[in-house]
Amino acid sequence: MNLSPEVIIVGGGFSGLAAAKKLHEHQIPFLLLEARGRLGGRTFTKKFEDFYLDFGGQWIGPTQDRMYALCHEYGVRYYGTYNQGKNILDLRKKIKTYRGVIPKISLLALLNLDWIIRKLERLARSIDIQNPWNHPKAKLWDKITLEQFLRENTRFEDTYAIIRVGCDTIFASDPDQLSLLHALFYIRSGTSLDCLINVENGAQQDRIVGGMQHLAEKIAADFTDSIRFNSPVKSVQKQENGYELSGEGFSFSCQQVIIAIPPPLLNEIEFSPALPSSKKAMLENYPMGSVAKCFMIYDKPFWRDMGFSGQSVSDQNTPFQAMYDCSPADASKGIMMGFSVGSRMNALFKNSKDDRQNIMKETLSRYFGSKAENFQTYEDFTMSDEIWSRGCYAALMPAGAWTTFRDEYRTSVDQIHFAGTEAATRWHGYIEGAVLAGESAASKVLSSISSKS
Repeated sequence: MNLSPEVIIVGGGFSGLAAAKKLHEHQIPFLLLEARGRLGGRTFTKKFEDFYLDFGGQWIGPTQDRMYALCHEYGVRYYGTYNQGKNILDLRKKIKTYRGVIPKISLLALLNLDWIIRKLERLARSIDIQNPWNHPKAKLWDKITLEQFLRENTRFEDTYAIIRVGCDTIFASDPDQLSLLHALFYIRSGTSLDCLINVENGAQQDRIVGGMQHLAEKIAADFTDSIRFNSPVKSVQKQENGYELSGEGFSFSCQQVIIAIPPPLLNEIEFSPALPSSKKAMLENYPMGSVAKCFMIYDKPFWRDMGFSGQSVSDQNTPFQAMYDCSPADASKGIMMGFSVGSRMNALFKNSKDDRQNIMKETLSRYFGSKAENFQTYEDFTMSDEIWSRGCYAALMPAGAWTTFRDEYRTSVDQIHFAGTEAATRWHGYIEGAVLAGESAASKVLSSISSKS
């Protein structure tokens, strides 16, 4: 372990690892401090006796070029999300089936849904992801929430229910928690709304064989001696010749710092001198998304034999906005995963784990009949309860934040650089964005070193 590093990286998620990888390739001495006893950050693959579950981020898809490149570089295989057969629409406690992306609803409601999706796409295409606050209508769009926009533009309850589910699962939040401008930036950042929603040719297209954390561990294998686990940083103090980073039982010095942790954790670090007041003010109101992943494990994916894809969309009558078939590549287990987001998640997790299990069993029994009752085990997890994450997928810009704080989060302070998916302009909120932001922070370090030589 290098005890006199040029750079200290705080956080061992994909962003911190991407920064470390780039510094390692340029032979820059660094030390990575990770608060947890594992790598991966907001990705977390939990291994059981004969299966694994991705409790955190799990998908990659087209235009996420860095993630695919990393898979190829490290020989990590990926496979397509199961996407064959009938999908389920659960509205007003009535179940319908459909194929493709758009559920079966009345013609007028369907036309309204198509219109609002096209409108969101059109507005998002006008956003400059580098400077979303410069749009002529930025102040107007930043003043209202996504919820206000949806209510003003939907004419039918079925239209609202379906577009609401889509937005909940894309942003990991109720739509009243983020501004319309943030939603448009996020859509443009992730290529398009169509891309964010879809499985085939979309953000949910592929999964990593062995789980997403497997890729994180492969990346770190070349520099494990430069990683220190169970080391949460409590203070960053500027010294005459660099910085001193301290925590319980340790203190290290360096010339430059890369911070790649969720915003709520950044807000708890004591900086001396203090961070600029504008950055501090932003961190005080930069809430994380909230999502739970609930898993029912079977001996096989029996729904496939019944002609179902395993995908469902549901209104407020169930705790699960959406469900997906998350079985392993070889279908050696049948794994159904339900997303519970925002206020639905909060309500669901007021119940005991046994009660949550029964709620999911009853929901799946409604969809697939008595076979759904013969499960092997149930598991669930929310990053909101994990002390070193505080939520997932990413922090959200509420009304007024973009036009007030602009690019404050990703702006360096002297030789302190900020990464994490929140610092990304491309694929913001996704693992791809985390990687890009980590590489960008490392590039700033390299540029600084180059300018001094």
